[in-house]
Amino acid sequence: MAETSSPLAVSMIHRALSRPNLLMGADRELVLLTGLAAVILIFVVLTWFSALFGAAIWIGVVAALRMMAKADPLMRKVYIRHIHYRPIYRPTSTPWRKA
Repeated sequence: MAETSSPLAVSMIHRALSRPNLLMGADRELVLLTGLAAVILIFVVLTWFSALFGAAIWIGVVAALRMMAKADPLMRKVYIRHIHYRPIYRPTSTPWRKA
C-alpha cells in the first residue's frame, strides 16, 4: 500500500510585515511626536537657549524611548490596551471580591 502523505505547505512571511515599526530604534510615532514638540519649542521661543533646551530634551526622550523599545517594541500599544481594559479587568485577587 502506497503512502499518500503530502509535504506541508510553506508560506513565506516577509520580515517587514512582522517587525515593529521603529524609527531610530524607538517607537516611530513617539519619536516623531517628541521631535515635533522640540521643533515647536525651538521655533516659538527663538532663542539659543530654547534651541539647546529643545535639542537636549529631544535627545533625552529618544534615549528613553530607545530603552523602552529595547525592553519591548510594542510597549506603547500594550499600555494603551491595558488602560482601555482597566474597567473590565479590575485588579482584585479574586473575581468574587466585593468592590
